[in-house]
Amino acid sequence: MHALRLRHLFSRALRASLATPLVLAGCGSTPDDGVDGGTDGRADLTGYSQIACSGNGLALDALTISPAPDFVQLRYLYTYFGSDERDSGPVSSQGQPCATATDAAACQGALENAVPSAGFHHTCTELCADFFLVTTRGDEVKTYATPESLKSLLGTVDTAQEAVLLAFAAGNTMSCSQLERGAVKQDPNGGFNVIGTQGYACGKNTALTQHVVRVSTSGEVREVERHVLEKGSDACAIGRRPVGLQDAAACESTDALGHYFAEAAHLEAASVHAFLRLREELALHGADAGLQDAARRSAMDEVLHTDVTGRIARRFGATPQRPVVAPLPLRPLLDVALDNAVEGCVRETYGALVAHHQALHAQDAEVREAMVRIAEDETRHAGLSWDIDQWARPRLSPQERDALREAQRQAVATLRAEVLVALDPGLVTAAGLPAPEVALGLLDTLEQELWA
Repeated sequence: MHALRLRHLFSRALRASLATPLVLAGCGSTPDDGVDGGTDGRADLTGYSQIACSGNGLALDALTISPAPDFVQLRYLYTYFGSDERDSGPVSSQGQPCATATDAAACQGALENAVPSAGFHHTCTELCADFFLVTTRGDEVKTYATPESLKSLLGTVDTAQEAVLLAFAAGNTMSCSQLERGAVKQDPNGGFNVIGTQGYACGKNTALTQHVVRVSTSGEVREVERHVLEKGSDACAIGRRPVGLQDAAACESTDALGHYFAEAAHLEAASVHAFLRLREELALHGADAGLQDAARRSAMDEVLHTDVTGRIARRFGATPQRPVVAPLPLRPLLDVALDNAVEGCVRETYGALVAHHQALHAQDAEVREAMVRIAEDETRHAGLSWDIDQWARPRLSPQERDALREAQRQAVATLRAEVLVALDPGLVTAAGLPAPEVALGLLDTLEQELWA
């Protein structure tokens, strides 16, 4: 129950910081259906140009719509697996909303509530997303939530950006910066060729595939090439620190990414000890078997996290240190609850949100794919922390519960100071870590909802 609530809360917290919904992965691998291309090649990029982007996504300034609208906006529509909760928000915009409306207030209200039940380009990672276009012209507010309605709106495809938008609506993901994952060129025979991707590489039998589609002047989208860019594997971060963890030797890597992932691998390995110890302490104090089993499963998750973050660290020239954890006696319930309030309900909860941010924002493909898996696991671990907190509090005295609240307050203040530290630019771009101002916004949301 707590993990589901956290997923919804994380969705709201991430809305404002989404860099580009256009790099979200798709819902599955793409089967071979005879289209030219294979696992060894790449599309020839000669003559291609980068996709034009604005704000959070595809630029809309080169759309030749007739009659011209006052305002056009690309929006996302997010839902979680197994949930009816939906969120909608802007990706990119062009023009002035309701500029020629006779009743501007009514137009603005209709624009705010213009949310279809579904959209085009359905994608899923830790959340599912659809996209749609909305326009205003005079007092009229209209949505375009299918490839067919979008094609009707655009009419003749005579600009590269119109071709890109139709290719995106057909299910192709576009990168705004990597040419082999997002590019367009005019076809000498009419229309445009657009390069995008589908699928993702995380898990057995998955793959990230490059697709070249031809968009005709009439708006028809036809795939002409396909190539496998990356294949997934089963080895798909921020963990709970165990009591007794000894200081590790300083990482000697001068590469910021190597240093970061070496530290992450060290803490993930330490978390294995933390969860195994937590299981013993839960058993000691009479917690139900469900909580104990969840702690054991969390330890197994951390083994996989250690492997994947260690592999990334070594790729960047760093060697993770093995954690050294001093053997200490099992603790009284108050000490277990205090540790859980700080390490679980504050640090691990924030760490899970950061992992989701990395899964959405990391420009390094290996990092992004690893964080998709890690983010989901860490959300479940954070949910366990809140379940343990709910179980432990009624067993404590009023004075002990006050001590828990104070420990949590201090932990939040410490975390707030930590996220203000400036980051190496590579950690923000390649690893997807939130910059200090973004991190503070994420913390504010958690504090208002969970720690107030």
